Amino acid sequence: MKSKTTRKKPDFSKLALETLAVRAGTRRTTEYQEHSEAMFLTSSFCFDSAELAADGFAHADQGFIYSRFTNPTVSMFQDRLAALEGGEACIATSSGMAAILTMAMSHLQAGDHVVCSRSVFGATIQLFSNILGRFGITTTYVDLSDTKAWQSAVQENTKLFYLETPSNPLTEIADIKAISTIAKKANALFAVDNCFCTPALQKPLSLGADVVIHSATKYLDGQGRVVGGAIVGSNDFIMGKVFPYVRTAGPTLSAFNAWVFLKGLETLELRMKQQSQNALEIAQWLEKQPGVERVYHPGLKSHPQHALAKRQQKAGGAILSFTLKGGKKAAFKLINQTKLCSITANLGDTRTTITHPATTTHCRVSPVARKAAGITDGLVRIAVGLENVIDLKNDLVGGLKK
Repeated sequence: MKSKTTRKKPDFSKLALETLAVRAGTRRTTEYQEHSEAMFLTSSFCFDSAELAADGFAHADQGFIYSRFTNPTVSMFQDRLAALEGGEACIATSSGMAAILTMAMSHLQAGDHVVCSRSVFGATIQLFSNILGRFGITTTYVDLSDTKAWQSAVQENTKLFYLETPSNPLTEIADIKAISTIAKKANALFAVDNCFCTPALQKPLSLGADVVIHSATKYLDGQGRVVGGAIVGSNDFIMGKVFPYVRTAGPTLSAFNAWVFLKGLETLELRMKQQSQNALEIAQWLEKQPGVERVYHPGLKSHPQHALAKRQQKAGGAILSFTLKGGKKAAFKLINQTKLCSITANLGDTRTTITHPATTTHCRVSPVARKAAGITDGLVRIAVGLENVIDLKNDLVGGLKK
């Protein structure tokens, strides 16, 4: 029996991030009034008449007709992430790289120019240089933290600024506000990859970015289970440009993966807070180890952009990198002697992962480009998880001994 009383819905614009992470976007979409988000594993949706079907296809962005276009579970994930980032709209994609390509293809055309940080994920460089380059789109790579370099790189045909901050793997920090000012003067779209911080630690849109990109595979899931991506921004850009591209090209997220991401978001703030704390403690410990040449983590006072990170982020994040004095041989020795850390190029997991960027995440980047980005053969990257910090130190200490 239905109640005659209708409860008012909360004003999500006035709620804290922790509340948004578990409540935003949720809709009871079936007659059963389910409490948890329903998983709609269906390729299509039915209509009661030919007229309703025709109307549905005429307004594909407003309802559900085919899961390549829209899906209730995916929509809940999109709405929740948009709320967390402070954006008007969100489109979820099949991977983080699909999100970058979708954003670029929705905005760029032959003859356009991109200014991109050279301190980005290796596959991102491949995408801009090799894939988009084949279609007449040129890219200039600049130092992430050199604001003047961003200004100097602007051309008459510059249409996109792209960066990730903190960067992968050296955790360099970009001044989002300053670069936003340059992008706006150039009339260029400004996209920020917020994968390492997530909205739990940093909100690029509030600092002047136009678009936020996510590899949801990482911290939004948080447990290394599924692959996905997302694009957050204004309603005009997301629904006016991105949605038409996604509807046709089809880089969409599955309902199952969206449901997993919804569950991951519920603990996002808790995980990011603890994992950031763990990472900082390990980074401070590594600075004292004799075999370590340099440690990179925004929370360290020795980090060149430490002051900027404190202004821009709530914490330093869970990623750290460090250079070993013995080069590749020492790096491989350390990685191979760990027993607890997982040797994998993925990150964002509750379990600590360790990798050698030069031969994994950035192996397809030219040696010259790797050197310019500061990725040496002695560099090791660790994505710190939720394990006990003492256990993690004990796992690393053996490989650091001569």
